[in-house]
Amino acid sequence: MKQSIITAFLGKTQDRFSEYQQPTNLEERLRMVQKIPGVTGVEVVYPYETGDPQETKALMDELGLSFAAINANIKKETQWVPGALSRPQAELRKGAVEVIKKAKDYAKVVGAPLVTCCPLSDGFDNLFQVDYPKAWRNMIESVAEAADYLPEIPLFIEYKINETRVNCHVDSCAKTIVLLKEVQNAATGVTIDFGHSLLAKENPAQVLGLCAESGIDFYLHTNDNDWNFDWDLVGGSRNFLHTVEFLFYAKEYEYDKYFTADASPRIFDMVGFFTQHAEMNQAIWNLVEKLDRSKYRRLMAEEKYIDLMQLVKDEIYRL
Repeated sequence: MKQSIITAFLGKTQDRFSEYQQPTNLEERLRMVQKIPGVTGVEVVYPYETGDPQETKALMDELGLSFAAINANIKKETQWVPGALSRPQAELRKGAVEVIKKAKDYAKVVGAPLVTCCPLSDGFDNLFQVDYPKAWRNMIESVAEAADYLPEIPLFIEYKINETRVNCHVDSCAKTIVLLKEVQNAATGVTIDFGHSLLAKENPAQVLGLCAESGIDFYLHTNDNDWNFDWDLVGGSRNFLHTVEFLFYAKEYEYDKYFTADASPRIFDMVGFFTQHAEMNQAIWNLVEKLDRSKYRRLMAEEKYIDLMQLVKDEIYRL
């Protein structure tokens, strides 16, 4: 199990009410990652954290860390706060696509395997606010152009049901798959964020299987929440059995990319928080490894529900 951290969470963050932690630079964040047992990778936000690619690559090599992904941020700048890839204005869409292309350039230089992008600002707050068919077509064309560029660095799209818009255009795994089917580029995939899946009232393990059976690649973010807000808590701290099932299917499909913590320490000690997250994930991964997965799959095929409940009680909850 390879674990990584989105480094933006190892510094100052804020919500509508408060600011949390102290500002840090990328080197300080990477040195913190080095202190967290079991974590060997990072997902770095482009263009706000990345800096000079050669210097960053040299620092990563010195610290013995690897890139899990480069995260292309197209929602922060003022012109893209109301939306980026779906907007009617071609110049706004082009600018956002350029950010993704430059993130791919950066990924290639530093040796990152993929770029992930979460188009959170693309959506709507009011009814009769956007032309849905045109916005959807703009999303397809924008993602297609970004995916066509530098195809050796695949582009993964992360969905979320809401925030920063009341409704995001790409709000579920199924809709993301439809988008990528329209894009028709094999160098694309879905970033499945465990917490975003819960917010969309999905089953994270089921959507992982949906991607795999639809021939869509996937990259996984780990965290947890209460199904009502994207709290980005320590993995497995609220939804233990869902996390077990998520990792069960990751193992079934021989997932070999990084499991990246998209989690926010807020009031907690940052190194301690991510240490607990990594240890929890690894412990659940080890638990899954001991399960006879073929037995579970056989009992599912035979529809022996009570036997499966007994197995879950005995082997997973250990009651």
